[in-house]
Amino acid sequence: MADTAAPSPLIRKLEELAARHARLQQQLHDPAVLANGPQVAAISREAGRLEPLVQRYRQYQRALKQVDDLQQLIGEKADAEMAALAREELPGAQAAAEAMLKQIADELLAAEDNAVDSFFLEIRAGTGGEEAALFARDLYEMYRRYCERHRWSFATSDFSPSERGGFKEVIVNVRGEGAYRRLRFEGGGHRVQRVPETEAQGRIHTSAATVAVLPEMPDVKVEINPRDVEEFGCRGGGPGGQNVNKVETGWFIRHLPTGMTFKMTEHKSQAQNRERAWALLRATLYEAEQAKQHAAVTGARRAMMGSGDRSQRIRTYNFPQNRCTDHRLGGEGGGEKNFNLEQIMQGNMDDLIDALLELDKQQRLESL
Repeated sequence: MADTAAPSPLIRKLEELAARHARLQQQLHDPAVLANGPQVAAISREAGRLEPLVQRYRQYQRALKQVDDLQQLIGEKADAEMAALAREELPGAQAAAEAMLKQIADELLAAEDNAVDSFFLEIRAGTGGEEAALFARDLYEMYRRYCERHRWSFATSDFSPSERGGFKEVIVNVRGEGAYRRLRFEGGGHRVQRVPETEAQGRIHTSAATVAVLPEMPDVKVEINPRDVEEFGCRGGGPGGQNVNKVETGWFIRHLPTGMTFKMTEHKSQAQNRERAWALLRATLYEAEQAKQHAAVTGARRAMMGSGDRSQRIRTYNFPQNRCTDHRLGGEGGGEKNFNLEQIMQGNMDDLIDALLELDKQQRLESL
């Protein structure tokens, strides 16, 4: 039967959402609720978000009933002709029900991630000096190519160049449908093994860079005391030195309690750069608070997928062997962990990211 392949935690979650949807519908017929305009709007929004998922779950239940009916016909020996027809239809009905449930699971798990349509990607050079800065630049180019393939916006907000054209640090704002869902697991430590351009003896060196993925949450209010922030205008420019401003269009802010600093030079307008700098500060503080709140609940899953902490090594880029290894994959149910490095650096990351998404899906279903 189709339900034998259905993870029971998923079905329980869907039943909870269906019950929640029914309660919301009842509330919309309550005179006391109808008298409260803001409450009606909030309930309507939540019910509207749940409606498509609940409807698909009802379709799945009908498909499952069809499978049960066919199996009953097969078991009834009185009508051989009907039993034969049922046997022909059963595999297709089972496949349809299972495909429907898979789609529901994907939509349920992707809903939260897809709600984020803008995020910041921070890349910082780690240990390894100039070679680490060059590697940070390589990661920047890798993500830029990947975003171009998916037609996502990839706007450099600020950067700090190194002597040989690398990046000590670079901050990018990424926008696009599905972008956060596919890049959210890039946060962590990235290690490179290769012969640096400055290495005369041909020896392989190991360097590192770190990546942070910070969702921009416009609907989430993060309280920041203005007295805790130092801010002022500054000059800006683009990667490679282009468009260096002769006037102060950039904006610099420092959050005194944490010591975090941000500089935005993405826009020609200082007002826009100030707004983006504050958005990055709010996103960073929000992500830090979320990490604290969810540490206990999601500890086991994040330990497997990667917490996004810069100190955690998630991937190794071995240039001599043309191998990219993601250390979160390859275990039980983790899939292949080694990928063609040349393809990865050219922005062909879908196979790697699909493997991470599948692993995340398994772990999230288990934790429902």
